[in-house]
This record gives sequence, C-alpha cells and structure tokens, in this order.
Amino acid sequence: MNTNATWPSENAARAAIVDAARRTIALGINTGRAGNVSMRWHRGGADGLLITPSALAYEAMTIDDLVWLAVDAPAGEDTAAGQPLFADGARQPSSEWRLHRDLYAVRGDAGAIVHAHPPFATTLACLPRIHAEGIPAFHYMIAVAGGNDIRCAPYATFGTAELSAAARTALDGRRACLLAQHGLVALSGTLESALELAVEVESLARIYWQALQLGEPALLDATAMASVHARFSHYRPDREEPVQGAG
Repeated sequence: MNTNATWPSENAARAAIVDAARRTIALGINTGRAGNVSMRWHRGGADGLLITPSALAYEAMTIDDLVWLAVDAPAGEDTAAGQPLFADGARQPSSEWRLHRDLYAVRGDAGAIVHAHPPFATTLACLPRIHAEGIPAFHYMIAVAGGNDIRCAPYATFGTAELSAAARTALDGRRACLLAQHGLVALSGTLESALELAVEVESLARIYWQALQLGEPALLDATAMASVHARFSHYRPDREEPVQGAG
C-alpha cells in the first residue's frame, strides 16, 4: 500500500500524524507521552514510514519532530544503541520504531499503525486468562479486529525484536491485538481507520471488563461470527483492503 497519494505533500502527512497522536490523548487511549503513531510513506523508490519521536509530549510536537525510517533496511543494520541506521530526522524515533517497521515489512495492507496504552485494554492484557484466550467473541464487533477473538501477544520488553516478533504473530490475519502487560496495536489502511480501530478495541475491552464483573459473558459461536465477517465484507470502506495473513 502506498499512502502518498492520499496527501498533497509529506508535510500534510506529517501534520495528520501529529493530529492523530494528539487525538489519542483526547480520546483517552493514551496519557502523557505514551504510545506512538506512524504512517507508511515512500520516498523515491524506498518503502518507508513516518513515526512520532521518542519522549516528546504530543502537545509540544511539531511536524519537524517526526522521523522517517526505511522499511526495507537490511537485517542486522541497527546500531548497538538500538536506533535504526536508515533514519532521517532531528530526533530519535519512538522506542517502538522496530515494531512499526517490522509490521509494515510483512503487512502490505498496513497504511498506518497506532500503538496505545488504553486503560481497559491494558488492564485485560495483565490477566493470565487473556494471555491464554484473548478477548473472546462476547460481542459481534470483535470482528472489527479481523477474527473471532482479539489475541494477546506474550510479554516482551518494549522496543525489542522479541516484542516485534510477538506482535507480528498475534496480528497474523488480524488488524489489532493486545500486548501483554503493555497495551494494544491497531493497523489499517488509513490513519483515520487505524485510530478508529484502536478506540473500538478499547471500547470492547471496557465492555468485556464490565461484563466480567457480573459473571461469564455468553459467547457467539463460529457460525454467528462467520455471518458477521460476511456482512462486514460487503460494506467495508473502499480504503480498506482485505486483511493479510492466515486468520
């Protein structure tokens, strides 16, 4: 996917990323300097991404603070300090740059990625039952994440290749997943739809948490969820491409 055609210039794309990052705070899915936002962005013939910088408050962020990274950087070409060699920007990229870069490398359908630490999704991501089962099909909207549940990637230290690998596995065939003891990741064809998906997953996490306070929620079976997926496929906006992966 090439998102360049969506924006009149790189500066316009940068402004949209800064706006989306600030909206994660306004929408309650991030606090302080948590989380990160990126968009696939080609420069010349190089597949790359624009990502928010490390340790900078969103309200203070400007378009010049974003960092461009090459998606197709050779394996093993990262510095010992944990920073990518193939980067362009005055600041260091988000500590989760590797997660974003590696997802774009394997997900041609991803045009944007939102990583957040929302309260309910993160609460659930701390529970062993969620580590084992994910968020099950207690509500038909679970299908927005691309499957019959929302998986939870196993814990790994932030910013590491191990976390990136865990997220890639959990997102195989999916658009969103939880990260154990961490937060969530949502990817989609556009920046707006990735942000909407992150908010929707947090809403589902809140409802599931509330239902658990009253007992065990009834779950939809595979037949019911297949019907939901079929109906979703008929009215998915044109900007969304089919989910890639095994399912």
